[in-house]
Amino acid sequence: MRELKYNEAINEALKQALAKDDRIFLMGEDIGKYQGVFGVTAGLIDEFGEDRVMDIPISETSFGGIAAGAAMTGLKPIVEIMFMDFMTIASDGIFNHAGMLRYISGGQINIPVIFRTTCSAGGGSGCHHGQSLAAWAMHWPGLKIVVPSTPYDAKGLLNTAIEDENPILFIEDRSLYNTTGLVPEEYYTIPFGKAEIRREGDDITIVAIHRMVARSLSIAEEFAGKGISIEVIDPRTLFPMDKLAIINSIKKTGRLMIVEEGRKTNGVGSEISAVIAEEAIYYLQTPIIRVAAPMTPVPSSPPLESFYVPNEDNIRDAVNTLIA
Repeated sequence: MRELKYNEAINEALKQALAKDDRIFLMGEDIGKYQGVFGVTAGLIDEFGEDRVMDIPISETSFGGIAAGAAMTGLKPIVEIMFMDFMTIASDGIFNHAGMLRYISGGQINIPVIFRTTCSAGGGSGCHHGQSLAAWAMHWPGLKIVVPSTPYDAKGLLNTAIEDENPILFIEDRSLYNTTGLVPEEYYTIPFGKAEIRREGDDITIVAIHRMVARSLSIAEEFAGKGISIEVIDPRTLFPMDKLAIINSIKKTGRLMIVEEGRKTNGVGSEISAVIAEEAIYYLQTPIIRVAAPMTPVPSSPPLESFYVPNEDNIRDAVNTLIA
């Protein structure tokens, strides 16, 4: 099995999908001749042409409606929204239309569209190019939400999304694009709603999202040397979410931490905490701890940005609180 970068794994999935299904086309800003701002669509316009790899104007307001309309006519658009922040502009078409048309039509209309977008702060890109807004998207019905943390998952989950006949929000952590991992060349899928236990443990459960998976694994390794066994769960998809995997883990450990880059207030961790409070509170030996970003805009200043994004020190401190 070869090693690929996270962005290369997504590129390969897109390439194989375009070759396999004539209904599929890509649309987005700078995805064609410019090869994508993060290199994800490199080489695709040369192989499949401008009719299937479309550079479109800077007009996110139109993205959702165009994609939903194309999907209604039998096509399968894959839309790149360069930064997740820009989804606020495209939100009417994505959430009010693509996400709800199947319900509104009584199940008569499928909307097989994928919205690919990026999250995560980095490089001083600031408050309009670095937010992690998965929790906001979770509030809207009709979309499946995917959060791959490895190159292997990025390709397999994107293949699953392409097979699906429902609208998908596929959130890529841009800080992971240059990370590498083993990725099969052949076609494979990963089921939605099935979490991956990245490390088994008996003392603490950590549910981590995107780049926080690697940071949590690093701390888990550190505490293993001190005799503390930490289980790290990667949900892979936020909707559907594998609640059972989290609950079964808590039955063993009695302690739960959720680590995400999104803001703590009303974040993904808030939803997971509420589920556990409703369905598994009697298994907890300590209060739940959430490690997340503060309730501020994403700073541009490198020192402030470093403080804003949860790091290993934050996770370490939270572990020490749980075992105190």
